[in-house]
Amino acid sequence: MSSSIGWGLIGASNVARQWIVDAIRAQPDSEILNVLSSSEERGARFATENGIPAHTTDIDAILTDANVNAVYISTANQFHCSQTLAAASAGKNILCEKPVALSIDDARKMIAACRDAGVVLAVNHHLRCNAMHQKLQQLLEAGAIGQLNAVRVFHANFLPQALQGWRVNDPNGGGLILDSTIHDIDTLRFLIGSNPTHVMAMTQSGRLAHDGVEDGIMVVMRFPGDVLVQIHGSYTVPFSEGGVEFYGSNGVLIGRDCMSQRAAGRLFMRNADGEKEIPVHHHNLYHYALAAFSNAVRGTGQPAATGEDGLAALAIALAIRESALTGRQVEVEIP
Repeated sequence: MSSSIGWGLIGASNVARQWIVDAIRAQPDSEILNVLSSSEERGARFATENGIPAHTTDIDAILTDANVNAVYISTANQFHCSQTLAAASAGKNILCEKPVALSIDDARKMIAACRDAGVVLAVNHHLRCNAMHQKLQQLLEAGAIGQLNAVRVFHANFLPQALQGWRVNDPNGGGLILDSTIHDIDTLRFLIGSNPTHVMAMTQSGRLAHDGVEDGIMVVMRFPGDVLVQIHGSYTVPFSEGGVEFYGSNGVLIGRDCMSQRAAGRLFMRNADGEKEIPVHHHNLYHYALAAFSNAVRGTGQPAATGEDGLAALAIALAIRESALTGRQVEVEIP
């Protein structure tokens, strides 16, 4: 392909408006050519507000455009699989929102279709692109706190009214686990470098969500090496500062204010010498992700989170959901 990347947005979403449009335009030789929305009115407004030359309600208008090399899929979760399969068949590279799909079978079909078509499939797990998490991963890999014993993740916040909708009323595609906890899962996989073997979970519902959709969760996970991990996630906790804590045999690494989409987070190490802050040089998470994706499309490197990363995170998330529904410890199987 030429060095220029033409984009089609499949979904006129809030995340596309707030983060992805800017991140695409921050890449050299990249432009957004069209946006799809099921609503003509919403699509027209999105295109006008974001300076996009065309909008459509027909996905084929994007997939048959030879100038479109890549698509960003941010429609409702139940459409990710069918739209990815259609895009792969049309030879388009794909950046898909999480969860990559709603079932393991669908995720595997998506990965296979993209592999067979020779196109890139990436999943928008943004937290692994946070500079603080990347610094933390380097320190863990270097053994800065000795043998890892336990981890705590705090990702509780209050979901704004504009983002509620399907997240709090769709028993299949909505809920905290596939919307937020799955980000924690991917971040833990990135930081620890392995997958959990077993999970247990309890959920809350009714504070914001309804019809049994979870809006709060506590998870316990066991990773290889007998490392225990706790996740607290919520849609209903205002004023909470998200963070992570890693406990090792020789010290503790603490990340504060590091579980959002912002280029933020402070990192501290606590050991026998006391507590000190570790310098972090921040960058825009989405600029970083889109740069990695663009390089992969041009044949250099891998996306920040691959389709396989998305599949693994989904498998763990579904195991957590099963545990919450059954009240049992669930063994994790990564396809």
